[in-house]
Amino acid sequence: MRVRTMWIGILGMALAVSITACGGKKDDLDAPDAAGGGGPKVDAATAGNIEGVVSFDGVAPKNAEISMNADPVCVKANGTPQTQETYEVADGKLANVFVYVKDGLGSFSYDPPAGPITIDQKGCRYHPHVFGIRIGQELDIINSDPTLHNIHALPKGNAEFNTGQPIQGMKTMHVFNNKEVMVPFKCDVHGWMNAYLGVLDHPYFQTTGADGKFSLKGLPPGTYTIEAWHEKAGTQTAQVTIAAKETKPANFTFKAPATATD
Repeated sequence: MRVRTMWIGILGMALAVSITACGGKKDDLDAPDAAGGGGPKVDAATAGNIEGVVSFDGVAPKNAEISMNADPVCVKANGTPQTQETYEVADGKLANVFVYVKDGLGSFSYDPPAGPITIDQKGCRYHPHVFGIRIGQELDIINSDPTLHNIHALPKGNAEFNTGQPIQGMKTMHVFNNKEVMVPFKCDVHGWMNAYLGVLDHPYFQTTGADGKFSLKGLPPGTYTIEAWHEKAGTQTAQVTIAAKETKPANFTFKAPATATD
């Protein structure tokens, strides 16, 4: 145990240094405009909505079990057996699906986001597991655990970063410059920790909860491609046309893989 504690301390110091070296700080001069676009604003008087439910057909594969024995802090924080969050299905509805407008918006501009988005490392898990953010919006990265964590982002269209947080209560911030669906996160210290982030230049996105529902509100009249993304089940799209002040449905159903068993 003493050897492991020493190792964690050394790794923590190394990862803490990477906060500056690998993009853990924001450069205000280079930060993109979170309002996005350069065109007209959406007319709220004629805006409509797209609402729907993401369902799951069949028996969901069992989520992989997690062993946290390597870190006593993680064991203490979780009094019950832990599993991955890959398939979160309840009453035939699928959670952790990222639903967003993929195409059709044109060049509208939008109000800046109200504030930062937070990802917390708590109980040796990332919270939330699937979420979205706007280009230029601040992402606050918090470590709520009394143990070393790091958040290692592996984007393809943005800069990779690896932010170490060896001290409970540490907070760092990052900004994404480019659209990307999705950016995976992992922890190099606790291999079971993972999360996914969608980066968009507009505000029309939402992650489904336990009821599988989503709502994309305040859309200008038009025809849109809506995409539903799931980390394992893949993606589905639907085309929806809304008129002024109209609310239209867009429902998705992901099916269990052929190998799924009870």
